[in-house]
Amino acid sequence: MKIRKGDNVKIISGKDRGKTGIVEKVFPRESKVLIAGINIVKKHVKKRSEREPGGILDLAAPISVSNVMLLCPKCGLPTRIGYQGAGKNKVRVCKKCGTEV
Repeated sequence: MKIRKGDNVKIISGKDRGKTGIVEKVFPRESKVLIAGINIVKKHVKKRSEREPGGILDLAAPISVSNVMLLCPKCGLPTRIGYQGAGKNKVRVCKKCGTEV
C-alpha cells in the first residue's frame, strides 16, 4: 500500500468527499485506512457495568484506500505516488511535482 500512517490525505469519494485528514491506522489486508474525524458512524452500545454506560457512540470507521489520495507536502495537491530507487534506497515521490513524499 502506498498510504502510510501519519500521511495527510484527501477523501475523493463517498459521503465525506473533499475533506482532509491524517491517517491514524492502516489495514493492509483489507485495503483500508482509519482517518481521524472521517467516516463517522454511530454504534449502539449496551451497558456493561456501572462505570461503562450504554448509549450511542460516534466512532470513526475505516475507509477504502481507493477513496483517498495523498496530499503532497510541497505543492499541497492530491497526487498519485511513484517510487524512485531500489532496495533500501526506495522512496515515495509525488507524480505532479517530483518531490519526495
